[in-house]
Amino acid sequence: MPLYILMSTLTDEGWKTVKEKPERIKEVNREIEKYGVKVLYQYATLGPYDFVNIVEAPDNKTIARVSIELGSRGTVQIKSMPAIPIDEFINAVKK
Repeated sequence: MPLYILMSTLTDEGWKTVKEKPERIKEVNREIEKYGVKVLYQYATLGPYDFVNIVEAPDNKTIARVSIELGSRGTVQIKSMPAIPIDEFINAVKK
């Protein structure tokens, strides 16, 4: 299944939610599973992004739908990009 990297930045409302209920982060992971997206790795980060997630999803449309769904809540802004495993990339370049 294709891999994607989701980089997210919390809004003020998002920070308030995380402070009051940090386990909400994992609840959201379960919610996006209903769209067919599986969170493989999730990191809280320092710098321009608050969280970086590596996920599997069926296709770009699914990731777009998840990004719109989560972003429309007003608690997070998400940037998403497809990720190609390096061995697959090397094989594609060789062809």
